[in-house]
Amino acid sequence: MMKIKFKPSSTDFFNELNDKVQKSLSSEVIYKNKRLMKVKFFLYFTLYLMLYGLLFIDAVSNNFLLLNISYSIFGFSGILLAFNSSHDAVHNTLFKSERLNSIAHYLIFNLQGVNATLWKKRHISSHHIFPNVDGCDADIDNNPFIRLSKTHERKWNHKYQHLYAPFLYCAYTLHWILIKDFIYLSKKDVANMKNLSYSWLFKFEVVLLKAIYFSFILFIPCYFSNLPFYNWLIAFIIMHSIISIFFVLTLIISHLTTETCFPTPDSKGMLPTCYHEHQLSVSLDYHPTNKLANWIFGGFNSHAAHHLFPKLPHTLYTYITPIIKETAIKHSMPYNELSIIKAVKSHFKYLKELGNN
Repeated sequence: MMKIKFKPSSTDFFNELNDKVQKSLSSEVIYKNKRLMKVKFFLYFTLYLMLYGLLFIDAVSNNFLLLNISYSIFGFSGILLAFNSSHDAVHNTLFKSERLNSIAHYLIFNLQGVNATLWKKRHISSHHIFPNVDGCDADIDNNPFIRLSKTHERKWNHKYQHLYAPFLYCAYTLHWILIKDFIYLSKKDVANMKNLSYSWLFKFEVVLLKAIYFSFILFIPCYFSNLPFYNWLIAFIIMHSIISIFFVLTLIISHLTTETCFPTPDSKGMLPTCYHEHQLSVSLDYHPTNKLANWIFGGFNSHAAHHLFPKLPHTLYTYITPIIKETAIKHSMPYNELSIIKAVKSHFKYLKELGNN
């Protein structure tokens, strides 16, 4: 396989942008927002544990309706914890210590049932380098159900993918936990990553962590309840359906819309733009300077800032996004921004276009 590479930068765009960003971030602002990161971590983690404890209260665990409501809110708190803490930890921006970041990422991700190590490898070594480049971005790997790239083979069912996608999205987290991790565990080649291999000890660890997850989330609370197991299983599936649709639709719109680009390399493996222009062209922001959105989405809504400055805490994205937008326009660089509603609509429009062409 040929080596994929970016065009050499022909402008001083990023030099100017980086200079402006560094000058705008005083030591006081950086300190304040790094502290805010830790506050969010402890708040969301405390909320997660409190809502888990709620599942053991008789009034909740023995009432099917209250159980469903509590279970779903508990699951939602886990997603918020991952958005706002684990993602920053994997980029070593949550704590000063790399070891503490690794522990936080490992703990939070595996508490959601998905393997932290496998995801980190795909996220750092594949997606962040070549987002939206088919064959180099693991996030748009070919699959039989949804066509995410024009280079993928079009099948008859793809014509209807914009209609059935929401139903598939509802199963996303359970599919990740039960199937997706094991697919990647068995693959030797994943996008741009080749000759991957995992020890039997690591494979055992993956299975063990899954068993711990299901025991912690489902079997142990059910054991202390008078409700039959099938009630808990139904509530568990409903919870995953709710958090899945939220998870997918707030992440997938940051890259997969009609506004974002899907660059293809030429015969020599050269992509059409330089690295920084590429990151702007493949990313889409929604409400990127809104502080409430930043609290909820953990900076995923400010995706241009994240891909250009992944080593900065997401709490700073509201400060630097206006600078990115202004500098991009000045240098005739792309910058994509929509409301979240329009971004979701754009995503389904994109699915429809790919399904019909």
